Amino acid sequence: MDHSEKHNLNKVTLGGLLVSLGIIYGDIGTSPLYVMKAIVGNALITEELVLGGVSCVVWTLTLMTTVKYVLLALRADNHGEGGTFALYALTRRKVKKGLAIPAIIGGCALLGDGMITPPISVSSAIEGVLIKNPDIPTIPIVIGIISALFFFQRFGTKTVGGSFGPIMLTWFLMLGILGISGLTLNPMVLLQGLNPWYAIQLLVHYPNGFWLLGAVFLCTTGAEALYADLGHCGRKNIQTSWIFVKTCLLLNYFGQAAWLLQFKGQHLPSNPFYSLMPSWFLYIGIGIATVAAIIASQALISGSFTLISEAIKLNFWPQMKINYPTNLKGQIYIPGINLLLWVGCTLVVLIFRKSERMESAYGLLIIINMLIDTYLFTYYFISNRVRREYIALFLISFLTIEFAFLAANLTKFHDGGFVSFIISSLLFLVMFVWYEAGNIKRKLTEYVSMTPYLMRLKELSHDLTMGKFASNVVYLTSSENPQTIESKVIYSIFQKQPKRADIYWFLHVEITDEPYTMEYKVKFLDEESIIRITFRLGFRVEPKISLYFRKVVEELVRNKEVDITSRYASLSKQNISGDFRFVVLQRFLSADNELPIRNQLIMDAYFILKKYSLSEIKYFGLDASQVTEEMVPMIINPAKNVQLVRLPDEDGVMS
Repeated sequence: MDHSEKHNLNKVTLGGLLVSLGIIYGDIGTSPLYVMKAIVGNALITEELVLGGVSCVVWTLTLMTTVKYVLLALRADNHGEGGTFALYALTRRKVKKGLAIPAIIGGCALLGDGMITPPISVSSAIEGVLIKNPDIPTIPIVIGIISALFFFQRFGTKTVGGSFGPIMLTWFLMLGILGISGLTLNPMVLLQGLNPWYAIQLLVHYPNGFWLLGAVFLCTTGAEALYADLGHCGRKNIQTSWIFVKTCLLLNYFGQAAWLLQFKGQHLPSNPFYSLMPSWFLYIGIGIATVAAIIASQALISGSFTLISEAIKLNFWPQMKINYPTNLKGQIYIPGINLLLWVGCTLVVLIFRKSERMESAYGLLIIINMLIDTYLFTYYFISNRVRREYIALFLISFLTIEFAFLAANLTKFHDGGFVSFIISSLLFLVMFVWYEAGNIKRKLTEYVSMTPYLMRLKELSHDLTMGKFASNVVYLTSSENPQTIESKVIYSIFQKQPKRADIYWFLHVEITDEPYTMEYKVKFLDEESIIRITFRLGFRVEPKISLYFRKVVEELVRNKEVDITSRYASLSKQNISGDFRFVVLQRFLSADNELPIRNQLIMDAYFILKKYSLSEIKYFGLDASQVTEEMVPMIINPAKNVQLVRLPDEDGVMS
């Protein structure tokens, strides 16, 4: 990271603080809508339950959110970017094995979470109207709001996003003020809630107290967003704004606890969040809560788009169409994922119908993601030579806490958690197949040295007895070594259909572990007619290869390093440039392969997924009018020698 990047990452600005309020605290900021309600549930309200529950919330926010993510995780930035895949890309530079599958699991957990956050946040907000109007059907309203949210994704969030910060500032101020008003009922709750003894008493002595951790954990869902959105806000802006956010959250939780203590020995009369509001303010509060829930949903949706974009570049997900609705850095829209999320969110609303039932499905995926982050952080600390005793303290502390939360959340499996588990499992299956198929292809793709073919290419280029295929023939190559090439490319040039050209171009696209790299290297394998270009693109950069290639060629021409003037006599006189044609090789699995059963199943699934993924032509931004596609067999393991017995012809003679 250069000096300017470090400066921006550590710089605190008023605008940066406002942006951080608007885009990263939606999920964790709307948790007061349902956390205390979930902790109390159907149990009788007691001092032990209320004070123990709010104390658990205080220390969960302190240890999981403040210590792990705000203080520690934000230091593990990949050129200013954060998140599970950014951490994976950062760590795999020094740790080559054992990271990909955990990273995939973490990514799938986040995507699965993206299908539950909008329903539970919007439902919790809208259900506030039931206090005064219990007969209003909330499901159509929730589905309508969620559908509108997904519909407007195609237009980008630049305009709407500008108002997110002030709205969330209003939301957090409202949380704090309502909390203070609730504390007037029992000011001692403030000191009691800060005392960890009450949390310990709840977990150890209260009947089934340990299993309440599943409800307590809901207060820290969204903590991973602090890390994932590091690149949008900067470390210092997040750390500074978190002080204000955490204060407002705790005040509201304390206020709800004070209100609940009025009803000792009774069942929960209503949602304690809305009960803190004066009657005249209720509908205003519901409106603000609904907008905050929409912002929380927007953050998860945008995060899902970014996650899939990174997964595609890291070869974890099939290629998909990615749109860039605005010029805002990092803002993307993926139609296929938008549709997938909308369908998933709608089904969650229809299946669970009420926010209190959605709480059963919520949290399991997020704690899995947090465990994966702990695993990756450990390797990050090791690769950066952090002292062993500090690493051990980190592991013991957070694995103990997170496995406790995992155990408590597993009790939700039968009550609805299986829905989120099925969603994430299907996503994992797609990522696993795509990643493993990529490994199989890479390991068994045959590469040959370019050296024996350089002279043959020159001879082919000057062979006037053969018609010219194009003035410039361009191949995409996966070979990282500029001195080697896939044997299939050689086969395509010389055998499948001999391709005479003036200049042969070989393009290699390297996806870097940095997010926004845009570099290229040129190697002249022959002074006039054989050129290799390597593009180094960050995993968040759109691969517009046709555009980048054209810019490189223009620069080479300006520098007089290459002459692309047409060599047809009539066109050369007019100084007209020669034509360009890309050759894209589409590989298929030939019938004579003998693969192990596991690899055969993976490759069969891969080719099914490939049918529905974006073609290389569209993914790399190639002009279809300049592309020739060729089908070539993917010979992975040739079949064993077949012994055929020759029979004599009709005259008894071996002809």
